[in-house]
Amino acid sequence: MKKLPLILSVIALAGVVALFILYFSANSSKTEDRITKPAYSSDGGGLKVAYIQTDSVLINYQLAIDLNDDFIAKQTQYTEDFAKKRSNLEQQAVAFQEKLQRGGFLTEDRAMKERDRILGEEQEMQQLDYELSNKLAQIEREINIQIIDSIVGYVKEYNKMHNYDYIFSNNGNIIVGAEQFNITKDIVEGLNARYSKKEK
Repeated sequence: MKKLPLILSVIALAGVVALFILYFSANSSKTEDRITKPAYSSDGGGLKVAYIQTDSVLINYQLAIDLNDDFIAKQTQYTEDFAKKRSNLEQQAVAFQEKLQRGGFLTEDRAMKERDRILGEEQEMQQLDYELSNKLAQIEREINIQIIDSIVGYVKEYNKMHNYDYIFSNNGNIIVGAEQFNITKDIVEGLNARYSKKEK
């Protein structure tokens, strides 16, 4: 059974988060009294930008941590259950082979029925492996969507107060960025504060 490390998959989807953030972060109704950080641009035009270190957000966001822990627990349980069933089937196959070699079946028909039963269980195991892998992949997709929606939703709310023209993700989009434009800490603190209120 495949192991699907959730946090790596979430980081891989950070590019999607960047697209969502870029799409939703622009705020057309800008007022000067809501600006809390100075605006900068390369040509002095006053374009206000910020960026988020997506991997840092994902590693420190408590919701992502909790969902990852839940996913790993489910994955471990599925893997253990599957391993037990697989081990049981292997023991049956060994017992069948030994019984066949020592002539323990009264008739050839009974031996063939036992062989067919074991082969049928082997096919069921393959189907179970496929179903469990798909189920884990579906759970992982749902978790990724939940985390992305949560982050994008919070960044949109955050931008209502800070009025940035663009908020970028550093994942594949920013090679060098001045630390003064890094709002990662603010985003992580806000996300965790909001998540902590929901938990109470």
